[in-house]
Amino acid sequence: MKTTTAIDVMNKDDLIVIAGAGGFIAGALARYFHDKGFTRIRAIDRKPVPQWYQRVPGVESISMDLSVQENAVKAVEGAVEVYNLAADMGGMGFIENNRVDCLRSILINTHMIEAAYRAGTARFFFSSSACAYNTTLQQDPNVRALKETDAYPAMAERGYGWEKLVSEMFCQEYTAERGLETHIARFHNVFGPNGTWFGGREKAPAALCRKAVEAIDSGKYEIDIWGDGHQTRSFMYISDCVYGIDRIMHNDDLIATPINLGTSELVSINQLVDYIEEIANIKMNRTYMLDAPRGVAGRNSDNTFIKEVLGWEPSTPLKEGLKSTYAWIKEQYYDRKAGKAVVRD
Repeated sequence: MKTTTAIDVMNKDDLIVIAGAGGFIAGALARYFHDKGFTRIRAIDRKPVPQWYQRVPGVESISMDLSVQENAVKAVEGAVEVYNLAADMGGMGFIENNRVDCLRSILINTHMIEAAYRAGTARFFFSSSACAYNTTLQQDPNVRALKETDAYPAMAERGYGWEKLVSEMFCQEYTAERGLETHIARFHNVFGPNGTWFGGREKAPAALCRKAVEAIDSGKYEIDIWGDGHQTRSFMYISDCVYGIDRIMHNDDLIATPINLGTSELVSINQLVDYIEEIANIKMNRTYMLDAPRGVAGRNSDNTFIKEVLGWEPSTPLKEGLKSTYAWIKEQYYDRKAGKAVVRD
């Protein structure tokens, strides 16, 4: 099966626009394309540039709110490809307590896709989420893996999930009615270095790694776990994610076709803590916070479709990804304790 990526279809001086590039995944995507030799990358985020997760040398970095229509128009001027990963989001605690802010992210995609269409952009990528799936299929930790068709009948997670599902529809209709080539990936729990690890927006792997570091530093080997620890998820390492984005964006069989981008390695939160304890070489007493946000009981990615279309799936083992993530968060933790600037949100 032929592998098609940006290098195969673009010139190295074609303009790539990446929205949300001050954040974790989009920042890694900017670095990915830079390292592939692309010389014109416009990275945009509403955060002030000094607060970005990653600032890639040679990449045009702009602080701008893309929920404002005029800014979206400026952002995509001259773009051959647009990657929209901009959204107000975080871990489950943020998503459940900030539904209005999550829903308002639809303004970003609405303005960006219209601006890209008017600018004559060749391809438009939208980062969707597994939160778009029907929640009634995710009420058991022993959940069956979710296929792309399981988004309908629709019953997405309130706020964030509905924003993703409706934005997917925008992409599909812009392709059907206006001829803009769009591509859609449903992310499943991305983790790795250079992401949020404290402050309230962090996701489970980063939060649990930080808590393990804190336990060692304080000498109090205790950890609070949201929920009963039996809830299950799959977690995708960041390098798999950015490579998958490239493959999905440049596959003609995936135009306006949502596809899972995640691993199928299902683990419980308790197992995730087990792995982190093994990496940190500690054991912690666990306290379960049953009133804390916990999300759905179980969620996993069915990778049948991505293997069929791409002959590939994200495959970095969770333990392997956690080792580098833990090491990076440990370094960040002690840098912060020493008063140095660190990645937050």
